Amino acid sequence: MSAYEGAPAYRPEPGAAAGRRNGLGIAAVLLFWKLIGGIVLGLTGLVHGSIGFRRGRRGEATNGTMSLVGAILGALGVLGSLLVIGLGVSVINSDEFGSLTDCLKHAQNASDQQQCQQDYQDDVGG
Repeated sequence: MSAYEGAPAYRPEPGAAAGRRNGLGIAAVLLFWKLIGGIVLGLTGLVHGSIGFRRGRRGEATNGTMSLVGAILGALGVLGSLLVIGLGVSVINSDEFGSLTDCLKHAQNASDQQQCQQDYQDDVGG
């Protein structure tokens, strides 16, 4: 017998989730955030992550932790999307943005448009 015989073969413990996978956990991580459709994809990630995490706790899947991460990221994706939508609506409804659109409607040439943009930047502090 030689001093090095190689690594021992992997043998799962009895009752271990041998051969079971959890594609829902991976899907949850991948779907957690997209700016367009973020609420829908975030909710999908949250649902898939929750289901995958429960499967992992019951021993039906092997990566329950990834599912939990996917569920958390899905929730963050929903919150982030709602925040971006809220900020967008507040900018569009602001007086400064209304002034910019009115100015651009009445601009006669590119120089007038640039002046409108400069006035808008001065109004918002940028």
